Order: sequence, then structure tokens, then C-alpha cells
Amino acid sequence: MIHQQVLVGPHSLAGDLIVPAGAHALVLFAHGSGSSRHSPRNRFVAEVLHGRRLGTLLFDLLSDEEGHDGANVFDIGLLGQRLLQAMAWVRNRPDLKGLRLGLFGASTGAAAALLAAAERPYDVWAVVSRGGRPDLAGPALEQVRAPTLLIVGALDVEVLALNRQAMQQLSCEKRLEVVPRATHLFEEAGALERVAVSAGEWLATHLGAVGEP
Repeated sequence: MIHQQVLVGPHSLAGDLIVPAGAHALVLFAHGSGSSRHSPRNRFVAEVLHGRRLGTLLFDLLSDEEGHDGANVFDIGLLGQRLLQAMAWVRNRPDLKGLRLGLFGASTGAAAALLAAAERPYDVWAVVSRGGRPDLAGPALEQVRAPTLLIVGALDVEVLALNRQAMQQLSCEKRLEVVPRATHLFEEAGALERVAVSAGEWLATHLGAVGEP
């Protein structure tokens, strides 16, 4: 198993890379506004993915200095570029470049993930959005080719409506999963576990990974 603290891309963004033995796919995480690679929710999902022999890269999309500027936090174009740079970084590492790539985005990070998937349709095999804002990807939604799973809490009413609208713009294989009695952060009992299981199934299926959940 590879388990490293890494510096990702030209801006040397801090990241945590874990690749289980036998993995042939890697999922890059794009966190939302006000969060970081230390997000306990994303780390929980990542641990479930490891059980399916999926590698994960959780990294900060912004430097500490950039993160203090609120405009950067909501600059989807910038966040998408950082994700693309991370993908290029992966491809330049001999021990990683043969892995299929998936993207997992939360909140605004979901828009960044979809932007990157639209930009690199032949390099992204699957996308998962958790409580995401896919609408912020704008016209890029129509260019996404990777199978995309949108997961939203049933009580996250405004975000759910935005996800339903985004579903109409996506022309790829897609699914909207609504988690009953869950709010935006999936803090309710069993809600985050359902997110992790659904994400794991979707990513394992479309990345061709194996292993028990």
C-alpha cells in the first residue's frame, strides 16, 4: 500500500495519497468551500473506497494564503484548473500514471470536478457529487461524458432542486440519489454511510475496480 503525504501540482498543494495493494484506479477528492483535505466526511468516504481497492488523493485545492480570499473559494474555474493540475501530477508519477481516474466532489468541489471531467473526457472514468452544486459548472455540464452520480439529502431542499436541474443538462450516464431524512452535511444517523456505500458502488463499477465493500 502507498500511503504518503504529498505536494501536488505546480503550486505544491498539500495532499494525502493512499493507494491500496492491487488498486488500478485512483479517486481525486475536491472539497467544498470552508473545508480542506482534512474533511472528516471525505475521509470517511475515502476509507470505504480503500476497502474496494480504490486509491484516493485528498488535497487542498488552494494554498493557505489563497484560501483566505473568499473570492478564490467560489472561483469554480480556478478550482477546476487545480483539479486538472492534480490529474496531470498523477499522470507524471510512474507509480500512478497507469491508474484509471475518478473524481469525488463535495459542495462547490462537485462543480470543479464536473468542470475537469468536461475538460478531460477521455481521462475521467466516473464522477460522484456529495451535496454538490453541479449547477455552478454551467455550460460545461453538457460536455461531461463520465458516468455521474449526484447524491443529495432529501431535506437539503434548495440544493436538491439545483441538482434536479443539473440532471436535465447532463447527457452522460447519470443518476440522482436522494438520501431520506438527510440534510446538507449528511450528519443524520446512517446518512454518510449510505453516501459512502453508493459512491463506492458507482466508482467501483465504472472504474472497473474489484473488492468487497
